[in-house]
Amino acid sequence: MQDMVQDVVKARYGAGAQEREEALCCPVDYDPKYLKIIPEEVIERDYGCGDPSQYVREDETVLDLGSGTGKICFIASQVVGPKGKVIGIDMTDEMLDVARRNAPVVAERVGYANVEFRRGHIEDLATDLTEVDRLLAGSPLTSAAALADFETARSKQRIEKPLVEDDSVDVIVSNCVLNLVSDTDKPALFKEMFRVLKKGGRIAISDIVSDETSPDHLKGDDDLWSGCISGALQEHEFVALLEEVGFYGITLDKRDSAPWQIVDGIEYRSVTVLAWKGKEGPCWDKNEAVIYKGPFSSVADDDGHTYLRGQPMAVCEKTFKILTSEPYASQFYAVPAQVEVTEQIPFDCNRDALRTPLETKAGVTPETKMGEDACC
Repeated sequence: MQDMVQDVVKARYGAGAQEREEALCCPVDYDPKYLKIIPEEVIERDYGCGDPSQYVREDETVLDLGSGTGKICFIASQVVGPKGKVIGIDMTDEMLDVARRNAPVVAERVGYANVEFRRGHIEDLATDLTEVDRLLAGSPLTSAAALADFETARSKQRIEKPLVEDDSVDVIVSNCVLNLVSDTDKPALFKEMFRVLKKGGRIAISDIVSDETSPDHLKGDDDLWSGCISGALQEHEFVALLEEVGFYGITLDKRDSAPWQIVDGIEYRSVTVLAWKGKEGPCWDKNEAVIYKGPFSSVADDDGHTYLRGQPMAVCEKTFKILTSEPYASQFYAVPAQVEVTEQIPFDCNRDALRTPLETKAGVTPETKMGEDACC
């Protein structure tokens, strides 16, 4: 099934690289200042349903999954600047040809070269398809022994020189591509995204989701699948897969109110989903707390911990850093410990507790003084 899906997608997007196909496009408004230096050929044959490039920042290493003709990569190149790096991954030769022949043009216009395009499957970011072709050309599979040698060499490449290394990327972007991966390979795709991200890294994925499950007769329609429709996950499935592999801070940052397509009464619409990596690791007690601002009387996080509005809730060092950074920082006040705690004291994650002022101020000599921002 997965090979059939790949063949259908490659054929359609290979044709789409030669001549624009309007059926593959959702209306998207990109910042025109970034489009000025991008060749028209790239823009004309680009397909997407959102603009994940707007979540990229200066100096970052960016990975674009399903980079196509390279438009998002070339926009990101300008945002990250000369100290940043952009990697585009695609499996379709025709798309890669357009992107690679235009990369030097963009580099000359922007004044630096920081974009690289690699050939691979986004659900397997370890296997370098160019290296696979080289191995096959050097040793055709004419016997079982040759096949065994090839598999050994391919495994060695995946370990020693993966297409994308572990913990190497600041932000992953993708524009209407994840839905094209076969259902059986989607879990591996989400795991691969988590693998290659640095701790503290994030994803910004624009994709098509559905409000109901796509039945088998729609999934079996090649045009609907390659047209970014019947391979779409439901919104809750998308979120669940991210959470399952370890992402946190999962946010539907954009959700089109109107569906892009309605097929058999099922609505298919564009969303942009954000999520972060970095919740893994030990929990140490550093006498820190956070205060939930509201407007709800309380909220619970993904691990079931409750934060009461206006109350200093005890948190571990890791959670303190997470809740005082994006995407949570606007919802919490930080209450740091006024004296550094150097001991490695385990934090009890099995309970919710208030943090008394005596804990955050432990060791501070009591005195009377005005605050730095005194109101009187």
